[in-house]
Amino acid sequence: MTLHPGLPLERGACPFDPPPALRGRPAVEPLTYPDGTEGWLVTGYDEARAVLADRRVSARAELARVPFDLGPMPAPKPADPGVFTGMDDPQHHEYRKLLTGAFTVRRMRLLETRVTEIVEEHLAAMAAAGPPVDLVTAFARPVPALVICELLGAPYDRRNEFQAYAAKMFAAGTEVSMDERLAAVTGVVTFIAEQIRAKRAEPTDDLLSDLVAEGSLNDEELANIGMMLLVAGFETTRNMLALGTYALLENPEQLARLEAYPSLAANAVEELMRYLSVIHIGPIRTALEDLEVGGRTIKAGDSITISVPMANRDPKRYPEPDVLDLGRKAIGHVGFGHGVHQCLGQQLARVEMRIALAGLFARFPDLRLAVPAAEIVLPEHASIYGPVGLPVAWG
Repeated sequence: MTLHPGLPLERGACPFDPPPALRGRPAVEPLTYPDGTEGWLVTGYDEARAVLADRRVSARAELARVPFDLGPMPAPKPADPGVFTGMDDPQHHEYRKLLTGAFTVRRMRLLETRVTEIVEEHLAAMAAAGPPVDLVTAFARPVPALVICELLGAPYDRRNEFQAYAAKMFAAGTEVSMDERLAAVTGVVTFIAEQIRAKRAEPTDDLLSDLVAEGSLNDEELANIGMMLLVAGFETTRNMLALGTYALLENPEQLARLEAYPSLAANAVEELMRYLSVIHIGPIRTALEDLEVGGRTIKAGDSITISVPMANRDPKRYPEPDVLDLGRKAIGHVGFGHGVHQCLGQQLARVEMRIALAGLFARFPDLRLAVPAAEIVLPEHASIYGPVGLPVAWG
């Protein structure tokens, strides 16, 4: 079988811009998937939000068709118990409501003190080590890893295990086989299952202990929920911190605004989420009924791929969308999704990015790349977009 290219992912001259092949396209247009079937690509902002909010559109895992070639794929199957991101309501809602209390704005504010401590500890270690350092290794990776471990109550001294699993789960294209990806998922689930057994024996003040004490979930559900939170809460924020720093260094006039007006930090996070859109290969949905979107008729059973980078660069929503403007009111972007499946941990991600970016540039106001920008490696075919490493210097 001849495989079709599917969703274009190749970036152009600016590493922060969406793939050039997606430019100038209709808001909704046909997309040929790698197995040769026809579905739809949505790039318009209003159209993306309409699809994500439509109850006639499904997130069920067994219906999803991946829009790029990952090599041989297992037969589609329903999401495992607890993996509610691949479910529709009412099952999705039943799981999600158990977690909403853990991710309220109030609870995230309570975490701010600890996030600040974690950030300051790593900045101090960077200063002690002296330049140059790889910001991914020294800061962008360990900060969210420690924060998510704190939230879940997972041991930080075993972070290298789940970081290695996450790297395989989100690796670019066919770099990692499907068997290796599935083995990585199993590894994280096993890791969390060990923590759940420990929480049953000796509860502590953390999210996993709360879920165990709630009593309505079995161990398989708990392990799968923990797996989702651990990996998603780590990998996305890691890439946003590194890519956000890179974008600010490459836009010195905007960085100067942030350094001059630290109160811009919260707004800067929203604009960076819009401008960078690290979730660049989905969401992936399936129509359950015929529906009209953007003047096109999508038939029941059709696959729908949403380009978050393009939706967040829609000029009808955001004037001069290719300009990074930290003063822009970017609230309403789809970087965290939209509708009932909107990112559950978005408030935690906001807290981490706001504190980490503000702290980084306050501590190192003369931070700069330690290598030419052309040497920064950004895997275009990875599930979550961000630099492999970011060598920086100061002083």
